[in-house]
Amino acid sequence: METMKEIIKEMGFQERVRANLKQQFYEARQDAVFDRLIRNLNMPEKDLISSTSRIQDCAVEYRHCQHCKSLLSCQNKIPGYVYVPENIEGNLEFNYVACKYQKQYRKEHEYLDNIALFAIPNQMKQARMKEVYIDDKNRFDAIKKANTFITEYRNHQNPKGMYLHGNFGCGKTYLVAAIFNELAKDGVKSAMIFWPEFLRILKGSFGSLFNEKMERIQKAPLLLIDDIGAEAVTPWARDEILSTILQYRMQEQLPTFFTSNLTIQELEEHLSITKGSVDIVKARRIMERIKQLTYDTEMISKNLR
Repeated sequence: METMKEIIKEMGFQERVRANLKQQFYEARQDAVFDRLIRNLNMPEKDLISSTSRIQDCAVEYRHCQHCKSLLSCQNKIPGYVYVPENIEGNLEFNYVACKYQKQYRKEHEYLDNIALFAIPNQMKQARMKEVYIDDKNRFDAIKKANTFITEYRNHQNPKGMYLHGNFGCGKTYLVAAIFNELAKDGVKSAMIFWPEFLRILKGSFGSLFNEKMERIQKAPLLLIDDIGAEAVTPWARDEILSTILQYRMQEQLPTFFTSNLTIQELEEHLSITKGSVDIVKARRIMERIKQLTYDTEMISKNLR
């Protein structure tokens, strides 16, 4: 058992610790920002003293915010957020709260949540119609159709999508992404899928997960099937997946876009050949659905990548 002398010594040590903390707290109160924070908490000093250093951290970040001009100049530990003390039902808690610039950024970009990407680079969410490359007359027809689609969709005219084909890197995917991003500002939801990878993902999905992915793609108000023709054709991919998606979207008149390095005729030939067999009829049936859903549109341009 501890002797009385050891107990007294321990009590003395704890008393010195409390005294030091109290002194640190009173010294910290000389800072106007720190003092303002604790006054706003409206809590007894005894509940604040042990958290002096953390409240000081909050004061530092609060001071950064007073002189901050933008998210890019944020000096806080987590950019766009400020560390704050809060009185939660009489308990002192510390949380990160979005600053005014972060809140503004969220408001301006919340429409991006309307766009679902499947194996598509996230940067496509930054595509803008006003930034589409227009210095090549070979792109004019595709750009004109893109602007027409946006206008007609907003006017509830049930426009057709585009089967957009052309050389590698000419900006086909970017153009469709720009259309979707523009309409996302109106609250329109869309999905963009890189077709070869989407098939691989589906093949590894089972049960409810498979059904969920298929339903999401089938029912998306706007859909881009990107790089069709780059996949290895199988009866399953063509007849059970692609055919099912297109049949539903055709029946429901849901705008659908495709990008490809293949022309319509070349895609039909591609879809007709599977390992060990040729089926022209099934390929042609797919193509008829694509033709009903889209305008055949060529975009040939220099490689912009």
